[in-house]
Amino acid sequence: MTVQGGVRDGQARVMITDTGIGIPAAHLPHVFERFYRVDPSRSPETEGNGLGLAIGSAIADSHSGRLTIESNAGTGTCIELTLPICGEDCNVRLHK
Repeated sequence: MTVQGGVRDGQARVMITDTGIGIPAAHLPHVFERFYRVDPSRSPETEGNGLGLAIGSAIADSHSGRLTIESNAGTGTCIELTLPICGEDCNVRLHK
């Protein structure tokens, strides 16, 4: 897994990439739905509830951001969180 972050075009970006099994294209439109699981045969006790991406997307949306996903079966997945750094009325200063 690789985690990268940066700033581009006034947006803070965090990308999380893996080289795992990926997600088949037919499932990608549904992965942000609550309780959606690509492989429903997995044990619910150990594999999660299908809520993580739905919650992450809702949080990003509430902050005028986006959570996006790119994936190909067999080659891995990249999830990108994009958030605006500052709005017009923002008085926050970034420290380097």
